[in-house]
Amino acid sequence: MSEPVIIVGGGPVGATLALLLAKQGIATTVLEARKQGAAYSESRALALSYGSKRILEKLGVWAGLVQYATAINTIHVSQKGSLGRSLLRANDYKQEALGYVLSYGALSAALDDALAKESVVNFIFEASAEAIEHTSTHSSVTYLHNNKSDILNCQLVVLADGGRSLDEIAGLTKQTKEYGHDALISSVSAELPHNNVAYERFTANGPMALLPNGERNFSLVWTGKKEYVASLLTLNDAEFLAQFHAEFGDRVGRFLSVEKRMAFPLKLSQLKTADTPHLAVIGNAAQTMHPVAGQGFNVGLRDAESLAKFIASATPDTLGSNQMLADYRTSRQSDTKNGLLFTDFLVNIFSNDIVGVSGLRSVGLGLFDLIKPVKQHLIRKMSFGK
Repeated sequence: MSEPVIIVGGGPVGATLALLLAKQGIATTVLEARKQGAAYSESRALALSYGSKRILEKLGVWAGLVQYATAINTIHVSQKGSLGRSLLRANDYKQEALGYVLSYGALSAALDDALAKESVVNFIFEASAEAIEHTSTHSSVTYLHNNKSDILNCQLVVLADGGRSLDEIAGLTKQTKEYGHDALISSVSAELPHNNVAYERFTANGPMALLPNGERNFSLVWTGKKEYVASLLTLNDAEFLAQFHAEFGDRVGRFLSVEKRMAFPLKLSQLKTADTPHLAVIGNAAQTMHPVAGQGFNVGLRDAESLAKFIASATPDTLGSNQMLADYRTSRQSDTKNGLLFTDFLVNIFSNDIVGVSGLRSVGLGLFDLIKPVKQHLIRKMSFGK
């Protein structure tokens, strides 16, 4: 029996796509490798743009998430050793917030709960996709579930599993740029309240972001060269907090505690798609961005929203066709390309410690704070991808 749509990967991006389609009565089968509820305890912070919040609001999911979300009302951008700084404020752009910080686990639980109420969604947990094949007429997924191998045929496979290798799927290749940097992630508590301010701080060792998360805590993303980040992992908590304070400054007073620290390598990658009828790739499976601007997850949700519109408007004959998928990719090209270029630009310009560049960055931050049209364009880009 042939299914209309199979989604490989039931994380937040894949689950959002399934829910978008369910609201239009379109049946999907979602294959998720993890056990049900395995992600609910994940405290990893997601930075949701204002546009992403609106997507979840339309799906009826946001009301149950408000109690777990922390609003970002102001973004403070600065450079160590420089007087230049810039402030972005939500009320200057008639938005209730610039974004929100939410745990991966809370969002996963809310989406799973919403999907469980949709009769047209067949969500299979502990189903590991072993092979994905596509032809000019259909696609198929071979998956393992309860130690049994099975095959599903469909009109369209959507790959939303960002951790999956694409090497074995015909026609899919990725162009990847290794930064040689790692990202350290953790959570810290501060002496002073955050007042819903997020901080982007650029230093000679690399950028750091502090996102308000909860009443007094911040989620921390601190990026730098692999050796530098590795050295930060070896410090005890007191030494780490002292080092962090020296780099960040006194804006929120002393840092009082830090939770478990983890690190992962950073890269920029983009899907270079050849001829892949009946196969679409979205989210981190399609593009991976440096976390400096917090755009990767939001671009993935916009992928899901756009693809859902193309699926809903397709006929049985055109669903998954080359033309339909080419039109979808064209619709996403500008948003994805600009997001990749923007984050790459920030990393390159603010991680460069060549003599003279630091002064130019300082002047640039000061000027940026004065040029309102440029700031307004950036806010729209960060909020809605356009």
